[in-house]
Amino acid sequence: MAGFGLVGVIAVALLLKYPFFEFGARYASATGRSLVEGYGDIGRWALWLFLAITIVTAIVSVSAVVLFTSYLTAYALGIDWPLPLTAAVLMGLCGGLLLLGRYRGLDLTIKVVLAVLGISTVAAVVVALPRADVTTFELFPSGIVGQTVPFAFLLALIGWMPSPVDVAVWSSLWTLAKDRATGVTTSVGVAKRDFMIGYVGTGILALAFVTLGATVLYQADVALSDAGAVFSTQLVDLYSDTLGAWSRPFVLLAAVTTMFSTTLAVTDGFPRAFARTVANLRSAPGERVEKRSDSAYWGGMIGQSTIAIVVLAFFAGSLTAMVDFATTVAFMTAPVLGYLNLTTVTSDAVPPEHRPGRAMVSLTWIGLVLLGGTGVAYVASLF
Repeated sequence: MAGFGLVGVIAVALLLKYPFFEFGARYASATGRSLVEGYGDIGRWALWLFLAITIVTAIVSVSAVVLFTSYLTAYALGIDWPLPLTAAVLMGLCGGLLLLGRYRGLDLTIKVVLAVLGISTVAAVVVALPRADVTTFELFPSGIVGQTVPFAFLLALIGWMPSPVDVAVWSSLWTLAKDRATGVTTSVGVAKRDFMIGYVGTGILALAFVTLGATVLYQADVALSDAGAVFSTQLVDLYSDTLGAWSRPFVLLAAVTTMFSTTLAVTDGFPRAFARTVANLRSAPGERVEKRSDSAYWGGMIGQSTIAIVVLAFFAGSLTAMVDFATTVAFMTAPVLGYLNLTTVTSDAVPPEHRPGRAMVSLTWIGLVLLGGTGVAYVASLF
């Protein structure tokens, strides 16, 4: 709908939310603790607040992610299973990978999937790029928002660009899991470098997908459907019709690997954060929590999977409504979690030499004010 008109919004979102995510890897490598323990230092109320956000976002986000992944997977494999069954098989596969491989299995699978994703996406972009019409680019899309695309969609885009802020907690937990799996403690410098590589790579892939959308979907005179099954078919057919039949495998592979990697990440991330939070809430104030509760982890995974299947069985008719709700919730909670992350990483638990500098703290406050202010304005507009 906007061509390249929202590239500036994506760039600003990546910039403003950068500190919120970086603090997760920084805190874990500097202290040997996760952000969950940092929240506990702030107060029990912060743990309960994060737990509530985790439960709400898990139900909505997992359902939205698995919904789209199931549609694409069924279409790619040519199977005609009921949607809840496809979703159950996908989440069962993710659970099996995590059960057998633990963190090493997660890490290896994600690396392989992202390699396939990167290659297939770049291949599609190389073919599509000569068709690009960059005249639609706007640094500040004042003429687009509210006319071409709704203001609510802008919030949804920022909410999941590059992802919800609670992923910073997952990042801190995965850093500790990597240390246990390898037996090597990750230094702050290495953690920040690895995070930067992943973050920049995410930004490049985001622009790659925008390029595909702006060169194919934007120029196609087709009304995209809100129904997931129809939309999935339209998505792949439009690319293959425009770029050529040979591109179909690349486009389909890029879409499926994108969504499968996300499904695998949320299948592990939400239960991991839930279990660690429960373990901290069960501990006495000031008691050091060394690991998650395995029963809470697997219970959380089974619970979120069951709820997602039920949601898909009854509310699978509108893909965009579910995704928009999930991404908007992520936007509204971003300033809250961002503030908790800032408070945690500037606390006495972090050695002074590893705390963020003045420039990073200033960028964080700018992000908090702009995102928080926009959220307040959006809520006010609803009334």
